[in-house]
Amino acid sequence: MRQRLLEYVYLMRLHKPIGIFLLLWPVLWALWISGKGAPDLLVVFVFVSGVVLMRSAGCVINDYADRGFDPHVARTRERPIAAGRVAEREALILFALLCLLAFGLVLLLNTLTILMSLIGVFLAVTYPFMKRYTYLPQVYLGAAFGWAVPMAFAAQTGGVPKVGWLLFVATILWATAYDTMYAMVDREDDVKIGVKSTAILFGDADRLIIAVVQALLLLALVLAGQVVELGGYYYFGLLLAAALAVYQQYLIRAREPKECFQAFLNNNWFGAAVFGGICLDYLAHLNS
Repeated sequence: MRQRLLEYVYLMRLHKPIGIFLLLWPVLWALWISGKGAPDLLVVFVFVSGVVLMRSAGCVINDYADRGFDPHVARTRERPIAAGRVAEREALILFALLCLLAFGLVLLLNTLTILMSLIGVFLAVTYPFMKRYTYLPQVYLGAAFGWAVPMAFAAQTGGVPKVGWLLFVATILWATAYDTMYAMVDREDDVKIGVKSTAILFGDADRLIIAVVQALLLLALVLAGQVVELGGYYYFGLLLAAALAVYQQYLIRAREPKECFQAFLNNNWFGAAVFGGICLDYLAHLNS
């Protein structure tokens, strides 16, 4: 039983929490802005728990969808389903349980948030299959990850204002940038097995296009800050985030898989820098 549970932990990628953090940061941006620095604790609990559950569910359904591809990629061939340690039926049951737990949490919130969560489940279920049909699965991932942002505003305020949609767009841009870096790690294997990605689509223009996407991301975050009249601490956080984006460009300069993966991981600090700026700005206002 202990070994079985350990395989489920590996399947949900709980031993690799970077995905949880990348999904969580935009949710925290949204919660703190929608709550003006003091979000409702129940809403925070539901969304933080929901992030862990839905990221875990996303990993499970992703590995189920990729069960025919993963054995042929060096980085993924030892995943539980690909290696035959977890049956396909087990994975689907685990996925359903995780989604039900997440939906049970959402039922504690208002009707608009509950209805919006159905779209979130659709995005999470369909994302893993996008790499078969489009070279833009990274953009779709951004929508799947980012949908929690307007949901957070709906839960906190009963609606989704302009700043909520700006942060949603920012999250799509951010995921497109960092997941393209991630896809650069597997580009050669993906070409061989017929998996599509922005890394393949962009080709030799990958670094330039990622830089443009990062610039648009920072612009969207600046506009979001202007809409809600955030101050100097927030923009200092954005300045740190911009410096991290430059560092990520340095890491991917030679397109070496190891450095591309490091650039992907570095985005955790990007998200933290933005959130830190938001927190400090609201704390300064609350204490003034």
